[in-house]
Amino acid sequence: MSKIIFATGNEGKMREIRAILGDMEVEVSSMKEAGLALEIEEDGVTFEENARIKADAVAAALAEQEKEQDCVVMADDSGLEIDYLNGEPGVYSARYLGEETPFSEKSMDLLRRLEDVPEEERSARFVCAIAAVFPDGETVIARGTIEGRIGHELRGGNGFGYDPIFYLPEYGRTAAELSDEEKNRISHRSRALEQMKEELKKRVN
Repeated sequence: MSKIIFATGNEGKMREIRAILGDMEVEVSSMKEAGLALEIEEDGVTFEENARIKADAVAAALAEQEKEQDCVVMADDSGLEIDYLNGEPGVYSARYLGEETPFSEKSMDLLRRLEDVPEEERSARFVCAIAAVFPDGETVIARGTIEGRIGHELRGGNGFGYDPIFYLPEYGRTAAELSDEEKNRISHRSRALEQMKEELKKRVN
């Protein structure tokens, strides 16, 4: 294993991934940096299915181009589940109200839908599933979650996505008010990546 190629073009996500995998001493690149520009249809009904769809698509594209034959291809699918809304937006978190709609607008819409909902019914979680396709063709999937609740306003300028409305009672702050170091210790993505690191360590050259 000489490199990890992550199936995302999200710079914020790549910063988080590189920080968490920083002690692996393996190069981590986005698929864009690997020269791939793919339109991947995420038509799975679970986070795990969508992560695998993306990882398989990138691995197939690399094999077709005979590029990066000794790399691990990783992909994640993550999102916000709100219990009061029966798990919405869930796997549609990025596509909620349209992919081009800013997350600030998506977040405000969710806050409107939860207007007057009491604290005890605002429970929610971030979920992240990561699929890794190894050079031998084996696929491993890891899942991480972090529990919290939906706040009443957008707070904080750090992070991305729905972080400003995801309130963590034990910290008294939203995910967007945490430092990068704090977030990388407890986030749903970091928990899934920590599980995946154990698999990676078994295969490092």
